Amino acid sequence: MKILKDILYKVSIDAVRGNTHVMISQIVFDSRKVVPQCVFIAQKGTLSNGHDYIETAINKGATVIIHQDPLSDYADHITYVRVEDANEALAIIAANFYDNPSEKLALVGITGTNGKTTIATLLHQLFTKAGYKAGLLSTVKVVVGTQEHPATHTTPDSIAINQYLNEMVQAGCSYCFMEVSSHGIAQKRTAALHFKGGVFTNLSHDHLDYHKTFAEYRNVKKSFFDSLAKTSFAISNADDKNGAYMLQNCSANKITYSIQNVADQQAKIIESQFNGMLLNINNNEVWVQLIGKFNASNLLAIYTVATELGLTQEEVLVHLSTLKSVSGRFQFIVSQSKITAIVDYAHTPDALENVLKTITEIRTFNEQLITVVGCGGNRDKEKRPIMGRIATAMSDTVIFTSDNPRNEDPYEILKDIEKGVEPQHTNRYLTIEDRQQAIKTACKMANTGDIILIAGKGHEEYQEIKGVKHHFNDMEEVINFLNEFSK
Repeated sequence: MKILKDILYKVSIDAVRGNTHVMISQIVFDSRKVVPQCVFIAQKGTLSNGHDYIETAINKGATVIIHQDPLSDYADHITYVRVEDANEALAIIAANFYDNPSEKLALVGITGTNGKTTIATLLHQLFTKAGYKAGLLSTVKVVVGTQEHPATHTTPDSIAINQYLNEMVQAGCSYCFMEVSSHGIAQKRTAALHFKGGVFTNLSHDHLDYHKTFAEYRNVKKSFFDSLAKTSFAISNADDKNGAYMLQNCSANKITYSIQNVADQQAKIIESQFNGMLLNINNNEVWVQLIGKFNASNLLAIYTVATELGLTQEEVLVHLSTLKSVSGRFQFIVSQSKITAIVDYAHTPDALENVLKTITEIRTFNEQLITVVGCGGNRDKEKRPIMGRIATAMSDTVIFTSDNPRNEDPYEILKDIEKGVEPQHTNRYLTIEDRQQAIKTACKMANTGDIILIAGKGHEEYQEIKGVKHHFNDMEEVINFLNEFSK
């Protein structure tokens, strides 16, 4: 239980009606989760407005209402607090309610279009191997000490974030590595958190259904670095044209990393195979179990974070060599008939191109590369033809298929993808709407030594069709079919 006055500390308040010395049991923004003596925060979302549920919240026992819009009716014995920004107020109140746990551990936020999950997860792996207790907030899972929880969003809501961080503090964690999405930043979910450091990976075409323009998407990312304290560090990828922009007007200690330009931290790929690559990091050679330029960049970012957090260069290099790939991120198997199948989360043009480039750099060209790819429904439509163009230009055969069509017509999505195929590549693709059948067809087409790339869903365990999530796992499917056809 907390006193309302205490959890309102630092909130921008326009007006108060009622008693701010009341005891608070919980904070909620979903009227379905209201409990007696709780604070109900009326947020204005994209699909619904919390102000419409204030009466419901009061009837279920809420004693405090935080609202942004003016109200016409007030109930007796209820405290009303009108704030400038309900999203920001929720973030501050949640942090205060859980005693500001982000200030009690070293919290590092990773943002960018691609690489967030890999960097956050492998940092957690590395610090755990180094003997430290660490937490993880990622797209794939949430880890609190030894406990794992399924993830529902790349960046959870403000209440969940602070609840998890508080649990990490209670479990004795010294560090937490967290993916910071553009949605999370824009919706102020991270507004009241104290970050020890931030990492910028890269920026490419994504989420323009939400942010509308690339400039808006970029500026939302930049606002994360603008908010970092002078005592924090800001690590930015010098290989991305937006890397320098992220650091403009940033008060934190600025550090750059690069695998192809001059930067504070540098790495180069010396040798690359399917089972790993030899890197030179700041004139030190290390064999790692990940492959591809994008992973070389990710590992250099990890190296930079770890050394900034106090680990020695030698210690970091030793642990880098033991890190395993993240589920659904260039995860591969080789079948009995020597067919290599790769599952990757690549769902943006830049990510797909990076994965295909990596395969191109390693393959012998005595084999065929078969790519299975689609685009999600109710999301950024502009990237669909770009994905189609890249896939057909860089593969021998492409099967366009569904990837979480959600509430859109799958065939309309596929038509959008097909629009990007260049005339000289029209004989390279076929369209199979059913993802399972698409993967099955790829496995049937493949011969000994061939490579199958299944892109878009990665670690996901479901296929979302017409609002319903059905169990579906790309790796499970490809293993089953390759085993079936090798008998």
